[in-house]
Amino acid sequence: MLDHSIILAPLLAFTVAAGLLTITPGLDTALVVRTAAVDGARSALLAGLGVSAGVLVWGLAASAGLGALLAASQLAYDAVRIAGAVYLVVLGARMILRPRRDGLVTSGEAVATEEGSSRRTAFLRGLLTNLLNPKVGVFYVTFLPQFVPAGVPVVPFSVLLAGLHVTMGMVWFVVLVAATRPLARWLSRPAVATALDRVTGGIFLAFGLRLALERR
Repeated sequence: MLDHSIILAPLLAFTVAAGLLTITPGLDTALVVRTAAVDGARSALLAGLGVSAGVLVWGLAASAGLGALLAASQLAYDAVRIAGAVYLVVLGARMILRPRRDGLVTSGEAVATEEGSSRRTAFLRGLLTNLLNPKVGVFYVTFLPQFVPAGVPVVPFSVLLAGLHVTMGMVWFVVLVAATRPLARWLSRPAVATALDRVTGGIFLAFGLRLALERR
């Protein structure tokens, strides 16, 4: 039988490291905040859920050894990198050139249909933004093994760590979304919604270009 103290120490260390990683501003934070401001809280939480689903997929892939392919194969890494760069550049350019101008969605049957479409789009954006970033896969391949103690089944424990990371991520996204609520009226102004889309689009465009030009 395994000593629980052997497992507890890596779990605590991973919790601290993953927690710091979670709250570090990046694409995920920008996407969730923008979605909360422009499309509403539910869409923002679905965007966060999409990001979390992507994290879980990468965690499972790393546990199964698939993520190691990205670390070992330049061709595989470049394929994901280029796909991610194209996605981020297109998404960023679209936000800059065709920003939302109507602020937060409010009410009405037509609006309800728009909300449903917006929420599906939010989830897919979160998912693809994460899945098409090869750095996440390489990160999991190099990061997770450091917290798997000797004598512990690698795959189940890695999945546990990934699940812990996902949980912390969703808690953080809830906090971010809640923080936008007091500003809902101000964020609903068309000029503010347009500015938020263009700023977020610029962030996505910059990340996409950096990813496209990256060499390792």
